[in-house]
Amino acid sequence: MAGLCVRSALVTGTNRGIGLEIVKQLLQMPNPPERVFAACRDPKGERAQELQHLASKHPSLVIIPLEVTDPTSIQAAAARVREHLKGSGLNLLINNAAIVLNRTLDMETLQDMSQVYATNTIGPLLVSQAFLPLLKKAAQGSPSSELSCSKAAIINMSSSAGSIEEVYLWDYGQIISYRCSKAALNMLTKCQSLGYRQHGILCAALHPGWVQTDMGSTVGSKPPLTTDASVQGMLNVLCSLSEKDTGTFLDWEGKVVPW
Repeated sequence: MAGLCVRSALVTGTNRGIGLEIVKQLLQMPNPPERVFAACRDPKGERAQELQHLASKHPSLVIIPLEVTDPTSIQAAAARVREHLKGSGLNLLINNAAIVLNRTLDMETLQDMSQVYATNTIGPLLVSQAFLPLLKKAAQGSPSSELSCSKAAIINMSSSAGSIEEVYLWDYGQIISYRCSKAALNMLTKCQSLGYRQHGILCAALHPGWVQTDMGSTVGSKPPLTTDASVQGMLNVLCSLSEKDTGTFLDWEGKVVPW
């Protein structure tokens, strides 16, 4: 991961699973960020105990309360991060927070669809909007003219389950609202890449693989990929992202995922 050199990074949904592992591995980098912001809904809750323990050992780790479906919470989180950065920008935003409800086509409801979209699609949109000024500042302060994650980037955690061509793991679970929300997130990523390129911000969607997390096990079978392997792969991919990769959909090994 020698190629990933960021002064600051913010990750959402960090109390468990992939988000927590991303925070761990960012802190373990040979040249770790000066500031890692770990955002989660309830930093003082039971589910965030491992994150709290991590923060007690790493002064560079700052836990930020953030409910991605609440605009007031998002603005408060952005203000808190701005204070900690003391005039610097934010290099890397990873929109990882997501939920899944295991519903079939016949069982899907307005309430479930709305809830999942609010977290998985609208959340990344609003969070990116709130942190855009800090991402712009990081891009403006970078000596490089090329797009990269070391300069300024928005990485949206997507899924091949939202690939219209692949419809990944359909036989394991229909999870309709989740699939639709991730397909919409992919379009959002493409739109962000077009809208934010002029500001020097790279935007990409990543599929972490079928990972051994609470969410990954929703469909009942044991996933083949550990969080450690998935995150290690994704951070290696982030190192390699450049101008040509903005607006793309890649997996944890850097392979292109069909839309």
